[in-house]
Amino acid sequence: MGDTARVPYGTKSARTVERYTIQVASVLEAHEVKALVVACNTASALGLAALRAHTALPALGVIQPGCRAALSATRSGRIGVIGTRTTIASGAYRHSLFLMQPKVTVADAPCPLFVPLAEEGWTDHPASHLIIEESLAPLKQHDIDALILGCTHYPVLKQAIGKVMGPEIALVDSAHAVADDLADLMPEVVRPTFEDAQQQLRYLVTDEADRFTEVARRFLHGFPIERAEMVDL
Repeated sequence: MGDTARVPYGTKSARTVERYTIQVASVLEAHEVKALVVACNTASALGLAALRAHTALPALGVIQPGCRAALSATRSGRIGVIGTRTTIASGAYRHSLFLMQPKVTVADAPCPLFVPLAEEGWTDHPASHLIIEESLAPLKQHDIDALILGCTHYPVLKQAIGKVMGPEIALVDSAHAVADDLADLMPEVVRPTFEDAQQQLRYLVTDEADRFTEVARRFLHGFPIERAEMVDL
């Protein structure tokens, strides 16, 4: 489900993000889902604790899986994090990395302009390269060897980010780590209920269904999306 009427979450206050996260989850619970994945980094940073207090369903976020993946990727223990202003300001990635590995060195930077670049499909535009280079310049001073792409939009710009950071920097996409966590959860939560059912994908949005399908196809590398359903929060 995409809360397209109220994005971006990365500019909202913690209290607002908590409220929005619970409202979206309530809609999904009404569809009798068996688990929740908070795919938004800002919602994971600021809304996941409130969501877990609200629901009995398993609720997975992207922060801790992304941190584990980064710690596996780094050789030097120097890790960079990019995200929305709200995600970076929350310190969620920094805090989680220090809990997992107290000796790690963390450098982070907000990259708010990456979101519109990704949504417009400007993955190889001269203006995009200038914006990405300027946004990442502070991180290049810290000699990191792993960079967490701490926003769902950023992997769309992965190739451009890689050109700026250089091939020696491992780019970490939290989505892969979250998918692994969900796969571990499936035997006890999902598979017993749905192992004999036909797979069905439904896309729920709160506004601009046509715009969502356009952007989603770009994010999903052309994966077919027939339509999105509008829901009212």
